[in-house]
Amino acid sequence: MDYPVMLRLAGWPCTVVGGGRVAERKVRRLLQSAAAVTVIAPELTTMLYAWAQAEKIHWQQQAYTPGCLAGARLVFCATDDTACQQAVAAEARAQGALLNDAALPTQSDFTVPASVARGALLLTVSTGGGSPELARQIRQELEQFYPESFACWLERLTALRQSLPQQLQSSEQRQAFWRTALNGRILTLVRDGQLDRAEEEVRHAIIGFGTKS
Repeated sequence: MDYPVMLRLAGWPCTVVGGGRVAERKVRRLLQSAAAVTVIAPELTTMLYAWAQAEKIHWQQQAYTPGCLAGARLVFCATDDTACQQAVAAEARAQGALLNDAALPTQSDFTVPASVARGALLLTVSTGGGSPELARQIRQELEQFYPESFACWLERLTALRQSLPQQLQSSEQRQAFWRTALNGRILTLVRDGQLDRAEEEVRHAIIGFGTKS
């Protein structure tokens, strides 16, 4: 079974081999994570080319050759060339970089799960490469069950959480409060877009819970 982990890639040197649609999807996610992205490919999609022209990515306009991965910490292979895939995998492992191969998940060190982003809230689904279609369908269900209102709600929760130490003194009290306050009713209000009402109820719960404690 895979080990779930969230990586903070800001500034990490990441290399993507390939310039097609799969590579474009990989690069988009890497840019959202503020990674330092290098793309190795003779040609690029229109979007990848635009990113290269805007200097959002570094483009090595060539086919992969040994040595291209120097310095990379994450490597994404997005090409259908079997010989290239094997060479990229060998070089990545030789220099201790983690490898993701879109065409050969069994030789990958990690896979990229299907995901739903709602601001800082990130929901992921992984089948370990067994069924990307199942992961996609579950992701679509999550998109409907957790609408955009959860992005704003998380921002409000962050602010509320910062005020809790003044109301509840111990970490045990705070943990017990959140288990009680974030009940199904509150989440339903958020899902329906009633953020003000949801926040009001949580604030009332803070006062009541603090008095009771």
